[in-house]
Amino acid sequence: MKTYQLTVTSREGTGRSASRRLRKAEKIPAILYGKHTKPENLAVNGPEFVKLRKEIGGKAALIELKRDAGATALSFLQEIQRDPITDKYLHLDLQEVKENEKMIISVTIHVVGEAYGVKTEGGILETASHRLRIRCLPKNLPAFIEVDVAELKVGEAIHVAELKAIPGVEFLDDKNQTVVLCVEPPAEEVVAVVAPVAGAVAADGTAAPAADGTAAPAAGAAGAAAPAAGAKPGAAPAKGAAPAAGAKPAAAPAKK
Repeated sequence: MKTYQLTVTSREGTGRSASRRLRKAEKIPAILYGKHTKPENLAVNGPEFVKLRKEIGGKAALIELKRDAGATALSFLQEIQRDPITDKYLHLDLQEVKENEKMIISVTIHVVGEAYGVKTEGGILETASHRLRIRCLPKNLPAFIEVDVAELKVGEAIHVAELKAIPGVEFLDDKNQTVVLCVEPPAEEVVAVVAPVAGAVAADGTAAPAADGTAAPAAGAAGAAAPAAGAKPGAAPAKGAAPAAGAKPAAAPAKK
């Protein structure tokens, strides 16, 4: 297990004002927690830490802290606080460890291989647990927890209990906790297009066009020649209207 090095100095001032002064001097406020010692306030060189983070990446790593007096301490990064807008480092929490004592640390999951369900069955691979908690000695700390998904089929999952054993490492999460699973792709939504029925009446009362594109007759158009409702039979037609077929001409008025 590779050990990285980081130079730190003790800091006396605490609080927001002291932290601002440190950041202006390109230093990062930090605190070191120890199982056998009291918390210690530290200052970390900003550019040096940025370079270290790029080198470590997402791996779990041990960091040897070097002080001006020459004393060293073995630790790992417990928490990193960053500004949500500028993304600058605001504060670091470091956990001190001893070479002969087991430590508890969260390690990133690293998926290995191409799942059978993705390659052959068109499934989608999903990672349910991105990090897992383990207990081990510093010398047994793995950089990643590798999960081989080559045999994973659609509808199957890999749980903590099914992970490959790592010498000297104990998994602390629930053994039934899902780590990686392969699921079916989402079904495509099909929208049905319904053709209008010939003679159907739209909501506004107009006739809908037929399926062949011709307009259906308006309601009541076929009976346009029929007399109006309530009209008395034999009533004279309106002035200028032609008499109905077969109707007798009206009798002339009698002479006085």
